Formats: sequence, structure tokens, C-alpha cells
Amino acid sequence: MLYIGVDLGTSSAKLLLMDEGGNIKNIVTREYPLYFPQAGWAEQNPEDWYSAVVSGIKELVEDFNRDEIDCIGVAGQMHGSVMLDENDLPVRSAILWNDGRTEAETEYLNSVIGREILSEHTGNIAFSGFTAPKFLWMKKNEPKLWAKVKKFMLPKDYINYKLTGVHSCDYSDASGMLLLDVKNKRWSRYMTELCEISDNQLPALYESYDIVGELKPEIAGELGLRKNVRVIAGAGDNAAAAIGTGTIGSGTCNISLGTSGTIFIPTEEFVTDSNNSLHAFAHSDGKYHLMGCMLSAASCNKWWLENILHTNEYTKEQSEIDESELGRNKVYFLPYLMGERAPHNDALARSAFIGMSMNTYRKDMVQAVLEGVAFGIRDSLEAAREMGINITTSMLCGGGAKSPLWRKIFANVLNIELTLPETEQGPGYGAALLAATACGNYRDIEDACKAVIRTKGRVLPD
Repeated sequence: MLYIGVDLGTSSAKLLLMDEGGNIKNIVTREYPLYFPQAGWAEQNPEDWYSAVVSGIKELVEDFNRDEIDCIGVAGQMHGSVMLDENDLPVRSAILWNDGRTEAETEYLNSVIGREILSEHTGNIAFSGFTAPKFLWMKKNEPKLWAKVKKFMLPKDYINYKLTGVHSCDYSDASGMLLLDVKNKRWSRYMTELCEISDNQLPALYESYDIVGELKPEIAGELGLRKNVRVIAGAGDNAAAAIGTGTIGSGTCNISLGTSGTIFIPTEEFVTDSNNSLHAFAHSDGKYHLMGCMLSAASCNKWWLENILHTNEYTKEQSEIDESELGRNKVYFLPYLMGERAPHNDALARSAFIGMSMNTYRKDMVQAVLEGVAFGIRDSLEAAREMGINITTSMLCGGGAKSPLWRKIFANVLNIELTLPETEQGPGYGAALLAATACGNYRDIEDACKAVIRTKGRVLPD
């Protein structure tokens, strides 16, 4: 049988086709626009996502036996607010994870309602990218649109709804809404009442590997697939990427160096740190995890090279930096182009270069950007270490991990061994493995990871 994994990202949908042995048979990417209506705001049109997924699936399966396609798993960008009216149509563009408009609402939740209360009911405090602050912002600033909202969804759940007609959400993605009692895996009555929303406006909750439905007949016909192709609940992108790198069980760790940067630490039981500086979320394997997320990671490098230096020759810019120069740079970079989430939780934080002199050269600033991002991840790693969690090795994935120099910088700054996954397809691969597990191809998620996850190298710290 064949399984489809979808990664609904911020800039594009990446779709892959996987066989029973975990081998990737085909990959398709569909881009869509990202809108910035005001400085610090970020939105997308949910219909753009769906169009990209539909056209992507058609191309993905074109040269394969479509009768062999058994299940679809969708992983997606977290926290985005998709709000549907009585006809299940979006009432406005989705407000995304990296949108910073909710500074006042976040401050209200953390300072007036109180961090302790939020942590008691959800296991987390408010961050500007979370979904609940967006609800409060919309109630205040767009009351007429708010009055039309009948259903709240997350980005990947909108795709699942369009495919199956089922309003669903998995625990890993729901964890980032600040509406879920994460420890007990149920919607928090305290938070729903605070936001003045009803239970019937929220989707039903599932484990990531649960089957939520089958393709609607008309959708199956449009895609050229069997009507009984199943669709799973799926997962938030980071939880799915963790499956795709085999990051399950205590003692494992995954660092993703993409547009944003994350450090993902699985835990057997639900735990929080004393300052709630790390997110305490449900994992897509049915357990839990801690996560630190910085808003600008590889995007810092992209901004510096393309927006400022006007070049896309990433390898050439890094080739000027010799490994002997690592740890000796006198220029420092703060990676807060979009504010910051974990562990600082400051939407107004901004980037800066410091330490420059007449002896500062272009390569020094390139190196500073790479090092600044690594230290941003280290902030979250130190928060985990203060909890007594001993991380000595981690998987490293994401677009930035393709750079040997950046990998070495990360190993040095974190002072841990880094391993590289043989198959680097991130959330889409994890979604396909979850789908294959749901349909009985593997006994459980651990069995799936043991069967297919391989590493292709390691980087030791100096």
C-alpha cells in the first residue's frame, strides 16, 4: 500500500508518497502567498492551502496505482486561526503563528489573568503566536466578523475538514491554542469561558494516529482516488517532524533549523518548567514533550543574505569562514527579527549586531548570524537543563542543517553530539508514518520509527 504525507508549511505545501517500507516514491511542492497587512502581522488564505494540497495530490499520484493509496496524513503549521461561518466558509484570512499583533492580549492573559492560572488550566502561558490571544484580539477589533464565527480550526484541520467533512483536531496541535488542558487532554472549560466560546465551536479531539474519516465521494472523484481512502487526525508540524526523525521516548531530542527554530524533547509524563519558558505539549505518539521555539532561525540567514547582501549564494558566503575562526568572532547577532517566543516571550524584541569595529568584515557578520541562531536554541536547552533533563545528543534537521558549517557551530554552541537523519523530509514524512501506523502497517509509532529511521552521520562538538 501507499501513504500520502502532507506538510502544510508557511510558504508551501510539501507532499510525499511513501510505501510500506518507509521509502519515498515521489515528492511534490506547491507554493502559496503569505500576506503582511501591517508590520508584524502575517496572514494566509485557507483556500490557497486547500488548492495547493488538491493540485499537489493529483500530481503526486499521477504515475502510480491509485488503488494502492490507503491513507492520508496531514501535518501543519501550528497556532493559525481558521474561523468558519455557518456555511463552513472562512470569515477572514487565517492569522498565523508568526503574527505579533496580540501583544496587548498576551500581556492581559499573562499579567491580569496570571501565568499561574494559565499554567494550572493549560500547562502553558500565553505567547503572542498562540491561538487564544488571536480570539481576544478579533473580539475587540473585528466584532462583526467575530459574531459570524461558528467553528474554530487550525490550518491542517481545515484541510482534513475539506477532505472528509469532519471537524477534528489532534492533541499535539491543540496544545498550542492555549485552550487545551494538555495534561488531561481535554478542552479547558476555564479558557473556553474566558474566550466566550462554546464547546460546539471547537473540533473533536483525537490522537494524531486516529482515523477521523474517509474522503468525501466528490473529493475522491476529483483526486482520482478510492472513496474509502482514510484520513488521520495528523499532527502539528514539530510533533510530526519528531516522528520523521524517530524522536520518541525519554532521552531523545530533535532540533529543527527551519524558518523558525525548535528544540523538541519528548517526555513520558506531562511536565512543565517553573517559569513556563518551554512549551509543554502533547506529542503525536500519544505522550508528551517540551519544546522551545524561536521565531527566526534559518530565516535570519535568508534575511541577511538576500535582503541585506542581495545574494543567494549561501555556500559561497560561508566558504570564507574557516573552522579555526569558530568561537573567536567579536561580532554578535541577536536573532529577534520577529520578536521572540521561548524562552523570552517578548513580541517586541528586535535584532541587532553588536561588537563591530573597523576590523569587522562581511564574513564576521555572516558568522555572527549563524552563531546568534545557535545561541537562541541554547537558551531553550538551558531551560531544559535547569529541569534536570540531560541532553547529550540530538537529531538535527531542517533546511539550515544542510550547511556543514552551521552544523558544526550548533554542536559547539550546544556542546552536544548531533546526528543527521538519512531521510530528511520533516513533517510530511512523520505524517505518512502516522498514517501507515493508523492503517495497521506498523504495530505502533515506536515500531514504525525503529523500522524506517536511519542516520547518515554525526557532528561532534569541539
